[in-house]
Amino acid sequence: MDSQVEIYIKRANNEILAAESLKRLSEEIRSKEDFNIPRDATFYSSVISHSYYAIFYAAKAILLTKNIKTSSPSIHKKTYSLFDKTFVKTGFLDKKLLQIYTDLVVKAGDLLEIFKDEKWKRGNFTYQVIAQANKTPAEDSLNNAKLFVANISKVAWD
Repeated sequence: MDSQVEIYIKRANNEILAAESLKRLSEEIRSKEDFNIPRDATFYSSVISHSYYAIFYAAKAILLTKNIKTSSPSIHKKTYSLFDKTFVKTGFLDKKLLQIYTDLVVKAGDLLEIFKDEKWKRGNFTYQVIAQANKTPAEDSLNNAKLFVANISKVAWD
């Protein structure tokens, strides 16, 4: 695997670790005490943001396997659009995922929907809603990021 692809996959996994850690810190009183954080403080907005970035970096990694690089301006929009065009609309991702999984079929369209939903949630929940109200969206985001990154990682390693 190309070293840049590997770097993005590692970044994606680090974002998941950050999201998991912040979710735990939001929920565990003892952890809050260890870090001298008020009991009512939560970091669910950050969980959503880190989950989105995990998906974003995984998408960038798989694009690099086709020598496609995205950059500013509009890097997020370009990455999303090229991911859709290169892997979903061509059917490439579906075939690869079907080869990898025999028991579980994850359709490329589902992965694209996850990417689109997380991009929307990052903007909507991170900037517009109080953090305590974000627990359920944060849990969904983290689960989506884990699913997306795990599947993209398997395709990128081939």
